[in-house]
Amino acid sequence: MVDNTIANDIKGHADSEGSGYGNWYCGIATDPDTRLFNDHNVPKGEGKAWWIKRNAGSSQTARDTEDYLLRLGFDGNPGGGDYSTIHIYAYKKIPGVTQE
Repeated sequence: MVDNTIANDIKGHADSEGSGYGNWYCGIATDPDTRLFNDHNVPKGEGKAWWIKRNAGSSQTARDTEDYLLRLGFDGNPGGGDYSTIHIYAYKKIPGVTQE
């Protein structure tokens, strides 16, 4: 089931940045900080990059919410993780910096 609160938080954050969903990447993770700041190389710290993360409470809710955002036009690759993958994250892609 899609978590509408999380979906709206992520859409609202991307909308406030203004470049369009296609310039954003979303995914799911067990450890969203590692995925964001190590694996995807998102700059850490206030004002350095646009990113957001939320705890969906279950793997299925995280997956369903991710699928919904991908259908809206966010970039990403569905189907990752395992049963412990309960977080959803999104970030504004920065050419030459972030790793999608």
